[in-house]
Amino acid sequence: MKAVVYRRYGGPEVLELTELPEPKTHVDSVLIRVRAAGLNRADAAIQAGALDSAVETYFPVVPGWDVAGVVERSGPGAPEFAVGDEVIAYVRGDVQRAHGGFAELVSADVRGVVRKPSALSFAEAAGLPLAALTAYQGVVRALAVRQGESLLVHGAAGGVGAVAVQIAVARGVRVIGVGSAGDHDYLRGLGAQAVAYGEGLTQRVLGLGPQGVDAILDTIGGGVLAASAGAARSGGRLASIAEPGVPGSIDVFARMDRADLTAVTALAEAGLLSVRVGAVFPLEKAAEAQRAFAAGNITGKVVLEIG
Repeated sequence: MKAVVYRRYGGPEVLELTELPEPKTHVDSVLIRVRAAGLNRADAAIQAGALDSAVETYFPVVPGWDVAGVVERSGPGAPEFAVGDEVIAYVRGDVQRAHGGFAELVSADVRGVVRKPSALSFAEAAGLPLAALTAYQGVVRALAVRQGESLLVHGAAGGVGAVAVQIAVARGVRVIGVGSAGDHDYLRGLGAQAVAYGEGLTQRVLGLGPQGVDAILDTIGGGVLAASAGAARSGGRLASIAEPGVPGSIDVFARMDRADLTAVTALAEAGLLSVRVGAVFPLEKAAEAQRAFAAGNITGKVVLEIG
């Protein structure tokens, strides 16, 4: 099968297209023919060696955490999926796995596999798994926002932020989304009130609700959570997916959870959640896609189209 690999740590320059043996299907795994794979910041960080001191590396590494595709074969411990089923999967292609999602085929742990929402294309669906888990576990698990409350989302137009906004809106939460001026119409379309970054952010948020928001979710880091903490009401909850250790804040790290992923795909199936795709590249252009993603000039998810 065709796959993109790296044989040493580095940037986009270490990625190469090669031929690999078809991955084996384990008892509790599903073999997926990948139609699209989403890029994430985690891919580039691990590829650069972020986990080198923590785990043993097995080169060559096939990167890619997010895939959408069609089931080719199921292990005996995964009878709920049949050949031909359209699925998405959180596969966590990293230094300890032989196969991530940047390949024609991937063997995925059934715990991270759910049915693809029919309302989404393969490219759109491939942008969902990691973002969905992160957003859901931030909004629902960590912050536990509920109907009638208010939530401020930093980076609201980004991959995780946009999903977080839509999850919260679907729960009856009033959402204020922080983003660049060019994204404000998009945020309003998702059901959020839009505010801009820059000096006076806290005051702008308080202008929309003088008592402050019930919760704040940070998806970008860089000190924005601490800087905007004054926008939270007394006793308000804070969480960050991007800057661990902020005093008074809950750290959110996505973990594989089929129920959480299913909850988000159900919103997409119901037409309550969409994924914005900014650029699609063929598999052989993975390095170019990674460069474009890192440049930060693309609005929406960057996706590899395979097959």
